[in-house]
Amino acid sequence: MYKKTLFAIFIFLIAGFSIYYYVYQGHRNIDSEKATYTLETAELQKEFTANDSLAFVKYQNQTIELRAKVTMIDFDNKALVLDNKVFATFNDSLPRDLNTNQIFNVKGRFLGYDELLDEFRMDQSSIVK
Repeated sequence: MYKKTLFAIFIFLIAGFSIYYYVYQGHRNIDSEKATYTLETAELQKEFTANDSLAFVKYQNQTIELRAKVTMIDFDNKALVLDNKVFATFNDSLPRDLNTNQIFNVKGRFLGYDELLDEFRMDQSSIVK
């Protein structure tokens, strides 16, 4: 009886640790990942216009790199609007020398398309040098 109880506790502990590590996996580091897709905002818009469900499946939760023009800067919330279509939030603070109408590459995790605001959303973004 003692062996069976000890064995059951052992199995329970292994199952508990396995479930814990499956649920609480480490976070992705988007800065160190290579971009899965590199494109411009117009290309992204064209794909979503053609077939939004296919484009969503293709880009959702993927690391993408966009070449775009800055149209709005929000230093307080660490966010940029690119080409009036992409809302990108950053983990780190934005460089203070950043100006609107500047064109550069931004890499981040694609979250999706907000139909209400008619804009794409990215998070964990960074400026590619």
